[in-house]
Amino acid sequence: VMKGHIALSSAQFPEGIAGQHVDTFARQYLWYEGLDFNHGTGHGVGSYLNVHEGPHSIGKGANQVPFMEGMVVSNEPGYYRENEFGIRSENLIFVKKIKEVEGKKLFGFENLTYVPFDTRLLDMSIITKTEKDWINNYHQKVLKKIGSHLDDSVMAWLNKATQPI
Repeated sequence: VMKGHIALSSAQFPEGIAGQHVDTFARQYLWYEGLDFNHGTGHGVGSYLNVHEGPHSIGKGANQVPFMEGMVVSNEPGYYRENEFGIRSENLIFVKKIKEVEGKKLFGFENLTYVPFDTRLLDMSIITKTEKDWINNYHQKVLKKIGSHLDDSVMAWLNKATQPI
């Protein structure tokens, strides 16, 4: 699940691509194991707590509305084994232009949610160096963006929760 979360967060894609085309980034590692999840990978997020706002979404059967700069969408791959357990990681991300190549825009995502991941829950034997670097960089951003807003006791917890892996 975390590998898919990182892959979707790191995805780059040309302008005109819709959510069902980037869904594979999030599901690929589960598919390698013959697993899948039966919910959408992400949904548009709007104002006034309208947390399932369209027209865009990410999923196997998602609509064909292409992503545009500034759109906010959730990144929430998961896996549920019936009557046993469930796992889901979720962040909000927004679409941003990465660069232009030959006059065509290349988009990617940037996180809006900055809360540490509990790395004790990760099987580090399957996490690559690139994925570890992503987690460590994300955790440094968590510290930088929210650390100054915390009192000492919460900051002590955050420092521990964002230790490099």
